[in-house]
Amino acid sequence: MFTTATLSGSKPEQYDQLADQARGLLHGERDRIANAANLASLVFHSLPALNWVGFYFWDGRELVVGPFQGMPACVRIALDKGVCGTAASTRRTQRVADVDAFPGHIPCDSASRSELVVPLYRGDTLIGVFDLDSPELDRFDEDDQRGLENIAAIFLESLP
Repeated sequence: MFTTATLSGSKPEQYDQLADQARGLLHGERDRIANAANLASLVFHSLPALNWVGFYFWDGRELVVGPFQGMPACVRIALDKGVCGTAASTRRTQRVADVDAFPGHIPCDSASRSELVVPLYRGDTLIGVFDLDSPELDRFDEDDQRGLENIAAIFLESLP
């Protein structure tokens, strides 16, 4: 049985601990949905001030909601729409301090105030995005971005 440990220390140290937990949780499992579900739950319950953590997967035409923790979400997102679509189309993590100031933001949960979205690519192939929302303005900083990009890489490593 997998058990989470309380994170402690500096923010980078906490992300190192979370990465170790993620590796342990995903070890030996190759199913994308199972790993996305468990990883979304781990992150949602480990980090403070989050109201949505989850995945959108590319189906060849658009991003489609996958496993997540939080309120019901937008089901489909075009590549050129919102923070998720922007992350996927630019291949760059989007760290948005105030979602209301982001042109084209798609408000799935009105409580969300800031967002961080990591694009998921294997080589040139788009897999989807790893999306985190917070009810706090400017919730995500550079340490969060680095730590969550590492968590996303651990997810990608688990795929066959």
